[in-house]
Amino acid sequence: MKNYQLGSSRESVISLFPNRTIKKVRLGEKEIGIIRMDEEFFAFDATCPHRGASLLQGRINGNGEIVCPLHEYRFELKTGQVKAGICPDLPVFKTELTDEGLLISI
Repeated sequence: MKNYQLGSSRESVISLFPNRTIKKVRLGEKEIGIIRMDEEFFAFDATCPHRGASLLQGRINGNGEIVCPLHEYRFELKTGQVKAGICPDLPVFKTELTDEGLLISI
């Protein structure tokens, strides 16, 4: 597992990620999506495990799920568990917002 830090303070990270907007981030060799929902952050694999569609083009529903734009498969942001569709769960990564920035473990 590798740890990364984004930003240099809590405030800098919040300003980097507009609320409820998916942003692409490259950490080492890995491209992931990150979304901020108020002061909670979620990091996830950028591609759907079903057919490899870009989840960066997905949307977030009212249940805290990311919806794939290709087949409308839904994944819970906290756990990556598939909620609609037949495919493997979405890889998600631990995040922690600290006074020093956003920590992400991949």
